[in-house]
Amino acid sequence: MNLATSALLASFTTPIRIDTTAASMLWLLPLVVSIAVVYKATKVHEIKLRAFTRETAVLVGSILVFITVAAVILHGIAWFVTEQFPGLVGGSAF
Repeated sequence: MNLATSALLASFTTPIRIDTTAASMLWLLPLVVSIAVVYKATKVHEIKLRAFTRETAVLVGSILVFITVAAVILHGIAWFVTEQFPGLVGGSAF
C-alpha cells in the first residue's frame, strides 16, 4: 500500500463533527440528491435526460417532505416528554 492510499484510509478514522444547527442541516441536500440519483439510475431501464431528471426531482422532494414530517413529529414528541410529561407525572392523581 502506498503513502497516498494510507493517508486516504487514515482520514476516515476521525469523524467529522457536524452540528445540529439549521445551516448544518444543508449537508442533507447533497446526500438526498445522491441517494435519489443512484436509486433512480438502478431502477430505470433506459435513461432519458428529461424523464430521469423529473423522476429524480420528485424522489428528492418526497424524501425531503418525509424527513421534514418525521422531524416535526419527533420534535413534538421530545417537547411533550421534556416539557409537558414531567408536570403530568409529578402531580398527584388524587
